[in-house]
Amino acid sequence: MREPVLVPRLQPFTSTIFAEMTALAVRHEAVNLGQGFPDTDGPAGMLDAAKNALFGGANQYPPGPGRPELRAAIARHRLRYGVEYDPGTEILVTAGATEAIAASLIALTQTGDEVIVIEPYYDSYAAAVAMAGAERRVVGLVERDGRFALDVEALRAAVTGRTRAILINSPHNPTGTVFTRAELEAVAALCVEHDLIAITDEVYEHLVFDDAEHLPLATFPGMRDRTVSISSAGKTFNCTGWKIGWVCASPELVAAVKAAKQFITFVSGGPFQPAVTHALDEELPWVEDLRTSLQGKRDRLAAGLADAGFAVRPTAGTYFVCVDVRPLGFDDAAELAWELPERVGVAAVPVKVFTDHPDEWKHLLRFAFCKRNEVIDEAVTRLRKLR
Repeated sequence: MREPVLVPRLQPFTSTIFAEMTALAVRHEAVNLGQGFPDTDGPAGMLDAAKNALFGGANQYPPGPGRPELRAAIARHRLRYGVEYDPGTEILVTAGATEAIAASLIALTQTGDEVIVIEPYYDSYAAAVAMAGAERRVVGLVERDGRFALDVEALRAAVTGRTRAILINSPHNPTGTVFTRAELEAVAALCVEHDLIAITDEVYEHLVFDDAEHLPLATFPGMRDRTVSISSAGKTFNCTGWKIGWVCASPELVAAVKAAKQFITFVSGGPFQPAVTHALDEELPWVEDLRTSLQGKRDRLAAGLADAGFAVRPTAGTYFVCVDVRPLGFDDAAELAWELPERVGVAAVPVKVFTDHPDEWKHLLRFAFCKRNEVIDEAVTRLRKLR
């Protein structure tokens, strides 16, 4: 019998830094600031709604596109940005944003197509492009004016006759930057000029800080019907394990994504869909409190990291803050990341694992601040031992 072999395009994705770092953190009883999930639950009303659905019989397959009341709630939520979607034909509920991104790429790109991805990128993007049989072309963010900025000229230069789609993530993981109106206007103009599809990962849409503002790409001229807008309940309502995400797009794009999605998970999260419906309609004040709390946690961790000797980069959104390890005498953040759990009992993630050009990003380490204050304080106390 022929020995089973993973196809070459997927061979780079057999393991993830998160699984390996988590195992290392457990082994050394480290404070895990490497993974982006909160250590507290979401709003009580949402949890009650899930309990009521679970014991109220909502445990079988929901409708393929998602429960109609959830799709209606998602449509109402998108109206806050001034974009109207038909719940019946323009919204699809998915198994989290990760599935939504993968299904979109599988449905809308093919062998020979190119997908532009912004570097650093969330690790599933590269795997999803590979599964679609397409090729990724990366455009790196640049440090400019005290923030990680989009290199518009490099983005323009990356477009070729084979470019089919641009995958945009804002608020951006792992850097924490939030793209400005001018940056998004440039992306929109490029998509319109070259007839490109935009796939937007907006899972941190509510978690923006200071004077930053989340501006959906679909709201820009010419973008409503060429944008696949993706978000989820996980980051907004502290329920990352529920895996309830959604796609908002034109009927043609949604139908294409559904054609791929229905053969991946078919459906998911039956009893969680009524709970997310409740949350979208009733719990946005709770989300505002969460945003304020996370901004304080960001400041708390950033101050502690600076005190420990790191050079802290600004973050305008998400769960993450990036630091430069060179002031502490390290050249490669990955080497430090692998040492940290045993050396001081803290886990973090090197930014270079999210890139195609690791040497350009090897000095940066990413920490998550979506943790209880006592967890952040304990991590900082341990990290001070590096000085």
